Amino acid sequence: MAGAGKQATHLETAHVLFIDVVGYSKLLVNEQREVLQQLNDIVRNAPQFGKSSAAGKLIRIPSGDGMALVFFQSPEEPVHCAMEIARALKNHPHIRVRMGVHSGPVDQMTDLNDRLNVAGAGINFAQRVMDCGDAGHILISKRVADDLAQDSLWQPLLHELGEIEVKHGVKLGVVNLYNEELGNSQPPRKLGQRAAPPTQPIASREFEAAPHVPEKSIAVLPFENLSADPENAFFADGVQDEILTNLAKIADLKVTSRSSVMQYRAPTRNLREIASALGVAHILEGNVQRVGNRVRVSAQLIDARTDTHLWAENYHRPLDDVFAIQSEIAKAVAEQLKAKLSPAEKAAIEQPPTTNLVAYDRYLRGKKLLAQTSFDARMIEHARQAIRLLGQAVAHDPGFYLAYCQLARAHESLYFLGIDHTPARIALAREAVEKALSLAPERGEAHLAAAWVAYHCELDYATALSELAIARRGLPNDSTIPELTGVIARRQGRMEDSIENMERAAELDPRNVWLLQQICYTYNYLRCYEEMAGVLDRAVAASPGDPVSRVARALVELESRGETQPAREVIHAVVTEDPSAVEAIAEQWFHLALCRREPTEMARSLASLPPEGSVPNCVRMPKSFCEGLAARARGDAPAAESAFADARAEMAKIVAEQP
Repeated sequence: MAGAGKQATHLETAHVLFIDVVGYSKLLVNEQREVLQQLNDIVRNAPQFGKSSAAGKLIRIPSGDGMALVFFQSPEEPVHCAMEIARALKNHPHIRVRMGVHSGPVDQMTDLNDRLNVAGAGINFAQRVMDCGDAGHILISKRVADDLAQDSLWQPLLHELGEIEVKHGVKLGVVNLYNEELGNSQPPRKLGQRAAPPTQPIASREFEAAPHVPEKSIAVLPFENLSADPENAFFADGVQDEILTNLAKIADLKVTSRSSVMQYRAPTRNLREIASALGVAHILEGNVQRVGNRVRVSAQLIDARTDTHLWAENYHRPLDDVFAIQSEIAKAVAEQLKAKLSPAEKAAIEQPPTTNLVAYDRYLRGKKLLAQTSFDARMIEHARQAIRLLGQAVAHDPGFYLAYCQLARAHESLYFLGIDHTPARIALAREAVEKALSLAPERGEAHLAAAWVAYHCELDYATALSELAIARRGLPNDSTIPELTGVIARRQGRMEDSIENMERAAELDPRNVWLLQQICYTYNYLRCYEEMAGVLDRAVAASPGDPVSRVARALVELESRGETQPAREVIHAVVTEDPSAVEAIAEQWFHLALCRREPTEMARSLASLPPEGSVPNCVRMPKSFCEGLAARARGDAPAAESAFADARAEMAKIVAEQP
């Protein structure tokens, strides 16, 4: 907004509201004119606009697809005006705008048309804050938010998003302003793609547990590995996992699931923020040091609302006593939280998973591989490696109940994915379930595994739901029970029940990317693209480094509007940041490359597909079939025909072997 006729420099602080129309360039010229006229009328009728204009303390500057309103009296002026405009726009849903607010120095001047204008960092940064947002967002700079946070009127509306790097390397703190009626509560896509932390109310600096956070709620964070050998990190994770599993058996507690806490590793963690993000009142943290045949475990229980240490203990014992340590910690925490412990729950906590440390190591490694499942193209290899490791676990300890439960899950996954669709694979899954049930028929984990086998391998939904009802009694905090209930409801066409159950699972496991992706699937089937995008925004916020969720979020634009460029940009960004990530996103990349008819992109993504090819929605497409699709897309009919013939031969062989 450079001007002519510039007078002597006189900097003053301005409070700027920048507004633009989202999707303006896609409108026809007459539509652009009509939308801007309606928006101008709405802005002029905003009470704050009229008040500041009457006082002579407002400059209005058009910006092509929007405008800037420059106030000079208070940082509340642009925010009040933004809320008034947002309220009026609810009656004009076809006008989709985003707004940004910043306070900073400006210099008043006259432009070439002899109209009053301004220049300076105040207006430039307001535009950059606005540029971070999507339709409906009212974003404000951290500087403005810090001022507003001093007033209880504004504080509940302020939700910190983190920093984003804008032009010339400048970093901006951005805050989302919304309430139940106005604004957009979803994280902006630009911030999600640039690894911004999850949104949280600014008031969380003075953490107070929200009314819905149960008093008897806890998250068990990853225990720090203090051993010299980094390989012992698996052992430290095992200690934490067993303590969490023990606490999760107590129905009187709310315990956050493992997949939501594993990202919070020491030492870079703020306990108040973590507790707020996970919806719990208490945090258990600790460390493990393994030296020779001795182990040292330290644990401390903290009330995250007040940073009060409620309990702490150190254990230094022989290595084979580690399972007793885990049980003692779980019982001590339950006592501190005044949780009611039934005799059955107490017995379950005191039962060690195994007494064989080698078997336990293999179990932990296999379980971790199975947990790394999402839209990821590597899930087939993960399942195969898990079967090998869990097979070793039960070989070392034939009475290892939990290992059999996980082994059943690994076998049924290979069947469900279409990699081994044989009766023999079902028999292996069923054999593992039956072995687990013979070892402990009263425990919930085997019934949960039986439910997965009945659902994935036998399409027996009634049996699966019956097994889940049994499993729920012993696993009151296991998020996979409402998750599977929701998946079955989706298969039966009960979409609302599906979403309700999966969201119930997300309450126990709020940062589980796989679970959020499953909710996204359901919205995709319903063609509810806005809701689908919102859930994937949650997934990206939960795990900003997860390439699959980032690409899936960008692909919503392809599903909803046929736009391929956003996904292409994200894929190239992901591969540039981490070339090894191509294996995870190969299937998504190939799908996009086909849509764009880009031979080079097709070849690059094909090279990273696993030998089995693509498995969209559990329907196997051999790699040769994918090669045929690519050849046809680039117009090479002979190559396509040859590849399709190979695919047919491969599938005919599979059908013969796996009828």
